[in-house]
Amino acid sequence: MTAESQNIEFKLTWRDEYLKWICGFANAYGGTIFIGKDDNGNVVDLKDAKKLLEEIPNKVRDTLGILVDVNFHQTEKGNYIEILVEQYPYPVNYKGQYHYRSGSTKQELKGAALDKFLLQKKGKRWDGVPVPRVSINDLKQETFELFRKRAFRSQRIDEYGLDDNNEHLIENLQLKEDKYLKRASILLFHPDPEKFITGAYVKIGYFESDSDLRFQDEIHGNLFEQIEKTTELLFTKYIKALISYEGINRVETYEYPIEAIREALLNAIAHKDYSGGVPIQISVYKDKIMIWNEGQLPENWTIETLLDKHSSKPFNPDIANTLFRSGHIESWGRGISKMTEQCFKYGLPAPLFFFKSSGFWVEFRKDIYH
Repeated sequence: MTAESQNIEFKLTWRDEYLKWICGFANAYGGTIFIGKDDNGNVVDLKDAKKLLEEIPNKVRDTLGILVDVNFHQTEKGNYIEILVEQYPYPVNYKGQYHYRSGSTKQELKGAALDKFLLQKKGKRWDGVPVPRVSINDLKQETFELFRKRAFRSQRIDEYGLDDNNEHLIENLQLKEDKYLKRASILLFHPDPEKFITGAYVKIGYFESDSDLRFQDEIHGNLFEQIEKTTELLFTKYIKALISYEGINRVETYEYPIEAIREALLNAIAHKDYSGGVPIQISVYKDKIMIWNEGQLPENWTIETLLDKHSSKPFNPDIANTLFRSGHIESWGRGISKMTEQCFKYGLPAPLFFFKSSGFWVEFRKDIYH
């Protein structure tokens, strides 16, 4: 018995609306549709199988503009046909609608999901899309100076390149396409990215319980500013420090390792899906901290993939490259292991990582019993 899956669909009879399913397979990873089988994959006999053998390829070609193989099968239980659909490198539409196979279901892509799909089919990522009517002069000089200082210390960019003017620096960072700045350059260097990108900020809240919010803050500005301001605010207002003395020297020991929290924040900023229009959200409780960003795991990845040694596959490659050059992040996919190591050094349990609906969570716990 075979179940429906990412690449397999069963239908009892043929209906022309199933062209949408073919469209979905072509836009995803390809697959096979069996006509004349029930949901469990049992043959139920397709009376007009031979007729459909000729009709379906023509309907697919005329409606979708693609070619499929249709095969006839004869068994003791009856006849059925299989439609073999290849993955297509360009977007396929059904009467102006774009359908996509996800798991064992078909969905029509709309809004931000459709924009993302079309960009990927063109070999582009969201942060690499050019933005008209913005110039180098609109970007923040102080942020360029901050980047140069950090990049000089990290030694991840040619020293002579740091002496170039801002325009050449943007070009060297691949943050420009022809005469237009990319979205990544707006997020990284513009004084107010939210003029162009809704929800491009960080929100922090302190909760006594899930329903009891005591106070909150919002951190705006470009991504470099958000990184510094958010880290500072968390460790001056939200996270307590134990005070001790070594001789006459005052020593502050925070409840959570700064390096681990900062790494989680950097991951959220680098991998966030900025097309969703929702800010990064940091929820602080008396016994835990939870950091959330909208986004998706890479195709065919699971949480287990992240916990194992893995390659780096940033959701926003242009943003991630610039953060790497400035020394903020690495390019080896070691962020999760670094967070875990820092927590163990602090005597804390390993952070939890989980993915729900449209977002990714990191949870730091104060002790192993909570």
